[in-house]
Amino acid sequence: MNADQLCGLLAEPSRLRTYSAVVLGATTPDQVAGSTGLPAPVVVKALQRLTKGGLITAAGDGLQADEAAFKDAVRESRPERVPLDPDPDRDGVLRSFIRDGRLTHFPTYPEKLRILLEYLVTSFEPGRRYPEPEVNEILNRWHPDHAALRRELVEARLLDRASSIYTRR
Repeated sequence: MNADQLCGLLAEPSRLRTYSAVVLGATTPDQVAGSTGLPAPVVVKALQRLTKGGLITAAGDGLQADEAAFKDAVRESRPERVPLDPDPDRDGVLRSFIRDGRLTHFPTYPEKLRILLEYLVTSFEPGRRYPEPEVNEILNRWHPDHAALRRELVEARLLDRASSIYTRR
């Protein structure tokens, strides 16, 4: 079940109240009606729809809610994660500092900073000459402190600087 189907099942107030009652421990239609204040025919209809939709099951010990349906729906709708680096260790470091294509903060450990800088420098073509404004524009896509990024890339010897022209090694 996807998130749209899940929301559709619970969009009707009587179904939402019925599902909530089962989650909170009601195991029979009478208990659901008593805890929700809904008329018995409305509860029966809501239970039929929720059972058909897979949110509630009727077992030997009464009604049970499938609470895992929410996690499953979120997992199903989540786009497949594409690693930032084929090496799982490096990918883990990059995921710690990059969210939605932006650098969230600078690593404090030199080894992690190096991994991050090696990733960021791939934004530049090797051997191509970049004027400083263009370098700033590219680095601004990653983080607003483009000057710090530029300085770190030069100090790490990943970019060469000569007369405000930058070249990736």
